Amino acid sequence: MSFTQVIKVPRDRIGVLIGKGGKVKEMIEQEFNVRLDIDGESGDVRVSMNPNSSLEDTRVFKAIEFINAIARGFSPERAKRLLATDEDTMLNIIDIKDYVGRSHNSLERVKGRIIGKDGKARRMIEELTNTYISVHGHYVSIIGKPEDVKLASDAVMMLITGSMHSTVYKMLEKARRKAKLERLKLWEDKL
Repeated sequence: MSFTQVIKVPRDRIGVLIGKGGKVKEMIEQEFNVRLDIDGESGDVRVSMNPNSSLEDTRVFKAIEFINAIARGFSPERAKRLLATDEDTMLNIIDIKDYVGRSHNSLERVKGRIIGKDGKARRMIEELTNTYISVHGHYVSIIGKPEDVKLASDAVMMLITGSMHSTVYKMLEKARRKAKLERLKLWEDKL
């Protein structure tokens, strides 16, 4: 039994997926025990389990998540955080068009709010939530631990719906302080 899935990758991200001299494609195939067939014209990437894999081998799903991360603007280096075995990481993708419609001007305005002047807003959210954030096309993608991704997603949604940046930062700082206090309490309880 085998498993195959086709992922649509924007044509401007195909080169990143392949990598210089095919290094990224090769790393994905080896790390996840899959085969990639990439059609640069259509942007279709066929991900197939290797014949020697069993259906219990879930690495094919991590490969799909990894490829989606690259397709949504992450560098392979940042997408590698999804491979961390010491922490449970995930990828969350938010389609901005679901909230602002098809208006190009609205989309650009909201993307600008999420990125901020010289990337400040995105950087602040990344630092306060310990996540990686990519704004590419009409998507905002977030990589991190589930609870951090949830917090970063909430912050992005606040910006999409018009909250002021200062309000978003205060919410994030409050959540960060609360998490730190909870960790201290857990630590004290162990003593």
